[in-house]
Amino acid sequence: MAKLENPVQMAVIGAPHGIKGELRVKTFTGDPEALGDYGPLYTQDGRSFEVASIRPAGNVAVVRFAEVRDRSAAEALTGTELFVDRSVLPEPEEEDEFYHADLIGLDVRDDTGAVLGKVLAVQNFGGGDILDLMIGGRKGVLIPFTQAAVPDVSVAEGYVRVDPVAAGLVDDGDEDGRPDEEDETFDASDRPRGPRDAGGNR
Repeated sequence: MAKLENPVQMAVIGAPHGIKGELRVKTFTGDPEALGDYGPLYTQDGRSFEVASIRPAGNVAVVRFAEVRDRSAAEALTGTELFVDRSVLPEPEEEDEFYHADLIGLDVRDDTGAVLGKVLAVQNFGGGDILDLMIGGRKGVLIPFTQAAVPDVSVAEGYVRVDPVAAGLVDDGDEDGRPDEEDETFDASDRPRGPRDAGGNR
């Protein structure tokens, strides 16, 4: 994605809608119709797409891209991720607002302030936002991105604070504060936290 210095994922394309090239698109903006407000959207291989029209349809948006003129072209785009550069997004208006991209690389601290690891990515597999962490040199440790599991986020100070028990990193009876490698279960039913306008939902 040579065109973007600091890419932020805005959407992922789903199945075609109808025969005229429209597509169902899952957006990561607070308002799905805001997807077209940031200029061209780019794929990982550098292709650009301009939103010609957009309308909400349940939990997705139906989008017509200027470059997609028929169903065959739409079918070829299923699963394509769309990005903009971080520079085109507005800065968060409040201290507790942030973009998911801003979390990557932040330290992960426990209640004592001890550094447990780093944030590698923010994922969403349909059940709510999830933080993908490196803990103790071990990648792929997943925790729910909820108020209970992640009570504090400080992008300015470079860390997120987790509750190891609520995050599923330790058993309720484990008081040593260290991750339990056998316990990665969590309840993703809590409402996820994130930015209001783009890159996630508050």
